[in-house]
Amino acid sequence: MYLLLFLFFIILTGKVTIEILVSGLVLTAALGGLLYALFGYTPGRELRFLKKAPLFFLYLFVLLFEILKASVRMIGCIFAEKSGIRPVLVTFESGLKTRFGRYVLANSITLTPGTITVEQTGDVFTVHCLKREFLDVSEDSVMMRWIRRLER
Repeated sequence: MYLLLFLFFIILTGKVTIEILVSGLVLTAALGGLLYALFGYTPGRELRFLKKAPLFFLYLFVLLFEILKASVRMIGCIFAEKSGIRPVLVTFESGLKTRFGRYVLANSITLTPGTITVEQTGDVFTVHCLKREFLDVSEDSVMMRWIRRLER
């Protein structure tokens, strides 16, 4: 992070002189200290994130595929004579251990057409679905397996 901040500073200044390098190092160190003080940022956290980044990008493709599947289902409901849409609120426990995992699940549900996360308190989610079949949060669902892999 510090290296990226320093490189960003150099790119923004457009010149490379000793004064700019020293001031860039001082500003980057000050910003790094502020990130640590306010947000608990540490280089160890960044390394863990970098190790999980490829897995997270793979999850984005899984999420896009799930969004496409849900979009096709929604199109079918819209054009069907008897769509069978019966809105329902579903409350469930996710079994996810980290705040990050719950955050990813809540946003993934909201991004998927036909479902929206209404409330999330701890491990308990309340989701509005246009049809109960639109929400699959079972232990062996694709998104839950990927989010558990991200949590490890």
